[in-house]
Amino acid sequence: MAYREFTIEGRNAVMEALRSKKPIDKLYILDGCQDGPVMTIKREAKKQGCFMKFVAKERLDQLSETGHHQGVIAMAAAYEYAELEDLFAAAQEKGEDPFFVLLDNIEDPHNLGAIIRTANLAGAHGVIIPKNRAVGLTAAVARTSAGALNYTPVARVTNLARTMEELKKRGLWMVCADMGGTKMYDLNLKGPIGLVIGSEGEGVGRLVKENCDMIASIPMKGDIDSLNASVAAGVLAYEIVRQRGV
Repeated sequence: MAYREFTIEGRNAVMEALRSKKPIDKLYILDGCQDGPVMTIKREAKKQGCFMKFVAKERLDQLSETGHHQGVIAMAAAYEYAELEDLFAAAQEKGEDPFFVLLDNIEDPHNLGAIIRTANLAGAHGVIIPKNRAVGLTAAVARTSAGALNYTPVARVTNLARTMEELKKRGLWMVCADMGGTKMYDLNLKGPIGLVIGSEGEGVGRLVKENCDMIASIPMKGDIDSLNASVAAGVLAYEIVRQRGV
């Protein structure tokens, strides 16, 4: 199956997409453009928490498929995003405690795709990603997920830390991966749980980490000090699987 992102070009088309709440992963705008229609697009995009990038005309020309971008190009998601309630519904349907994977600062589409694939195989009921500073459901993500995106709901939220607070109120325990934490084998990872994974370079952000109930470290004996984000997600996800006795 072929996957592709949808390119939306031109001021009217982009504004219509924003007003209809179409999931937009990235909005490219001509740097320095301050005319009325573009300012309206900027305001609406900011209201919806869309990621905006201001670029030179040459970059827009490269991205354009029609040659008539009018200084604005939106990249829409290859897949529709789920709502948080969809993830809870997936757990309820299976009669299982909720198990969600939350991602902070994951910008590599191959990492996201691999994590979605692992989440599906480990029995997670969904993946949660933030709108900003994170890759969305692009064609590359869909390909790397090897079909898992068809079965694993992905919700996109405006504020990850605030979402974690909401999930905790609904009974989930939050555990994040960090080298300075407790060995994962010594933690109780049973029950409703949210597994939080940060980027390979930066890890999880401070506010996100502060919202975690547990910090898990993965035992490592090599000469380097970190795992690829998708590998770390897989190791911890399967420790959760082991402890659940699945």
